[in-house]
Amino acid sequence: MQVHPGLRDWRLWVKFALTLMVAIFGALLFEWLLLPLPWMLGSMTLVTLGAVLRLKLFAPARIRPPMTAIIGVLLGASFSPSVLDNLLVWLPTLLGLVVFSAMSGLCCAVYLHKIAGFDRVTAFFGGMPGGLVEMIELGSERGADERAVALMHSARILLVVFSLPFILQLLEGVPIAEYDGTRDRIMDAPLSTFAWLLVCAVVGSRMGRLLRLPAKDLMGPMLLSAILHVGGLTEFTPPTEIVNLAQLIIGTVLGVRFVGVAPRLIGRMLAIAFGMTVIMIGIVFITAIAVGATTGIPLATLVLAYAPGGLAEMSLVALALNADVAFVATHHLARILLVMLGAAPIYALLVRLTVTRAYPAPDKGGAVPPSARPFDK
Repeated sequence: MQVHPGLRDWRLWVKFALTLMVAIFGALLFEWLLLPLPWMLGSMTLVTLGAVLRLKLFAPARIRPPMTAIIGVLLGASFSPSVLDNLLVWLPTLLGLVVFSAMSGLCCAVYLHKIAGFDRVTAFFGGMPGGLVEMIELGSERGADERAVALMHSARILLVVFSLPFILQLLEGVPIAEYDGTRDRIMDAPLSTFAWLLVCAVVGSRMGRLLRLPAKDLMGPMLLSAILHVGGLTEFTPPTEIVNLAQLIIGTVLGVRFVGVAPRLIGRMLAIAFGMTVIMIGIVFITAIAVGATTGIPLATLVLAYAPGGLAEMSLVALALNADVAFVATHHLARILLVMLGAAPIYALLVRLTVTRAYPAPDKGGAVPPSARPFDK
């Protein structure tokens, strides 16, 4: 098996060990303080702080996919046969999701351009409510500042994931779930649990790649696990310690995205992302209140379903808050697909509209030169 040349350097492994120590300390600190999702939020917070303080932190990118697959298996285990019966019931909430995505994307793009001072293409793809990798790729193809788009989405996910559990606790009094004995400890789990977990994670990840699913390492295992649980073939759930490890790694990888970035730039991006997060969460609550008034679905569940904080992360928050995980995960998948498929055509339409308004009569057969594209400036 080929090993990445950089990973042969023992110093990287020392940095990785240091990073895990920082992450574990953060998780244990959050657990001691009785804060929500300690293994993800605690590790993410302390590693981000370490990045700001310029500690020599490191985590190999390849470590996240298997951990994400474990979370996918866990989320799939939350599906039940009743999910199929609820798809039509969820149609009004999915329509509300479309409204939220359009409103938040428009408001955040305007905010990033008019207030934060980004060029319009960077503001557009940086302000979309989802699809970090896809928005980076689509934006860079059209001349966006790739680094700014990446940092903006990373900061958005970090702030939304961190703030939302506390907001829901404060406004709704939603309790954070503690371990209730329904999930096996690793020493008590039967061997069949590990077999099912391995099959769902490995085969599901491969299936996600073959089907070209968005967030393939999460969606493939989640889809396979959901099929097995909905079909009544198994009722297993991953052991608590394995789930905690997966959350620890996901939080660590989120934090190390800021390693190597100047502290001043991190502060500026977090400040800008804070404003964007306030806008998004405000629109989330407005949309959730309106949809909840017509459907009767609890406000906390709708907020978690609409909040653009990442599919894996927000599904874990839903799990901790005892919300309907299948409902939340389905809506986040719909949001990712909506943004991924709609961002580029909408951007092209906006370019065409602004060009037509500014230059109503271009020369016959001639394309409008790049310098005459006001939306791209």
